[in-house]
Amino acid sequence: MSVITTPTAEQLREQVRGAVITAADPGYDEARAVHNGMFDRYPAAVLRAEQVADVVAGVNFARDAGLALAVRGAGHSAPGFGSCDGGLVIDLSPMRSVYVDPEAATARVGGGATWGDFNYATHAFGLATTGGIVSTTGVGGLTLGGGIGYLARPYGLSIDNLRSAQVVTADGRVLTASPDENADLFWALRGGGGNFGVVTSFEFQLHPVADVYAGIFFYELAHARDIFRFFAEFIPTAPEPYSAVPAFQIAPPLPFVPPDRVGDTFCAAIVHWAGPLSEGEQAMAPFRDIAPVVAEMAGPMPYPALNTAFDAMFPKGIRSYWKGSFVTELSDAAIDQHVIHGPRVPEVSATMHLYPINGACHRVGPEETAFAYRDATFAQIIVAAWQDPAADADRIRWVREYHQATAPYAEPGGYVNFMADDDSGRVLDNYRGNYRRLAEIKARYDPANLFQLNQNIVPLNQNIVTAS
Repeated sequence: MSVITTPTAEQLREQVRGAVITAADPGYDEARAVHNGMFDRYPAAVLRAEQVADVVAGVNFARDAGLALAVRGAGHSAPGFGSCDGGLVIDLSPMRSVYVDPEAATARVGGGATWGDFNYATHAFGLATTGGIVSTTGVGGLTLGGGIGYLARPYGLSIDNLRSAQVVTADGRVLTASPDENADLFWALRGGGGNFGVVTSFEFQLHPVADVYAGIFFYELAHARDIFRFFAEFIPTAPEPYSAVPAFQIAPPLPFVPPDRVGDTFCAAIVHWAGPLSEGEQAMAPFRDIAPVVAEMAGPMPYPALNTAFDAMFPKGIRSYWKGSFVTELSDAAIDQHVIHGPRVPEVSATMHLYPINGACHRVGPEETAFAYRDATFAQIIVAAWQDPAADADRIRWVREYHQATAPYAEPGGYVNFMADDDSGRVLDNYRGNYRRLAEIKARYDPANLFQLNQNIVPLNQNIVTAS
């Protein structure tokens, strides 16, 4: 492991206001940790950036010193890209401010903010935009990969609501990316991941969403096939205020779960209605009619409460492994594989979700942003999360076997935010015909591939490729 010597670390400290933390400093282990406990990396230094100027200094320092550079918002990257061995981590977590303009219905958010930070600020004005499923997820990482969340069907992906971004590029410039400034960079940021620079702030369009109507329904596994067939027919034409997700879930000890069924495995439906609250109870009715309901929780709640519903299942430090794919048609053959592999879900914090990404998402063309799968109906995620390292092989095996069984009925590519550390070979498939344009833009803004700790897009001048 390369080490920054004390004088060199001191040189970086002299250039920034944020803390520079090395192995010799208290708090180093906390500073280097990411959300996924599978990854235990030892950077030479962690810069906790407080201002854009800190980010500029950190980028220049890493580039000139020839160090690996990791950029971390909330640290939720499935492959642990928010840290590295022997390099510099730019930790944006101090940059968490959210400024809401209620008249324009916009919000400007710092690059280190979480969706919990964002929702707290916007909810005060009865506003929201499409964010993630877990509130501790970073706004930056989720958005740069596309941004799938509960509000995607009525309001599009996070990137469809992005108005502008402030970016520190590999040469240390601070640029605004928008439809009117550096439009090529703005195009690439909307789905191209962290390949093009450090985004220090995002400006989003907001929508009138305050309280929503949400429900979770547990069904016996014997009804799984019927439930998945219902989703296959329902989602393509469902009213856009719906977000409805089929899943497999071991029942946690929640008040609405009968005590004698805690720990049992169920087929589940996670349902969210963003339309008028007066229509919420009626919106839940189809999910009570599919099959007998063993347990349910349904009712109105503040949108930020919905965004925190799964937080407790994914605490920082939990080990996790992911596989994702886009699904255009949920066929009977695919359902057969879900019915085989889903009930084998190994623990409470493991699941399979099919997030619907049609509706407003389909009103954006596949070449209008870097996010190419505008024809997909679902984004499939199979994730195992666990605490005991001794369970690594078993949990990873379940995810891989499930993914391999459903892959023939899915698209070749998947959502970049659902890619594991062994998915780098899928990058061309993830971007389809947009890859070459992304590689050209990468060569323009990061020709030496300084920003490569991500689902990496290689600059075109390094590796000329043609994506199918």
